[in-house]
Amino acid sequence: HVDASGLKCPLPILRTKKALATVRGGERVEVLSTDTTSVRDFEAFCQQAGHALIGWDEAEGRYRFVLQKRA
Repeated sequence: HVDASGLKCPLPILRTKKALATVRGGERVEVLSTDTTSVRDFEAFCQQAGHALIGWDEAEGRYRFVLQKRA
């Protein structure tokens, strides 16, 4: 779980990279963010790094992402 609330780009991505480095391939990481550019940033990050963006949602300005580390 990564809580990047209140952080602006690129900090949510950097914190997520650190978290993904601690899990095995196929495991999932949940990320919370309030940065309005997070959707675009996480889509691009996953595409470039080969991770899967399992899903995301937004409620009241808080974004929640679920990423699965590449195998």
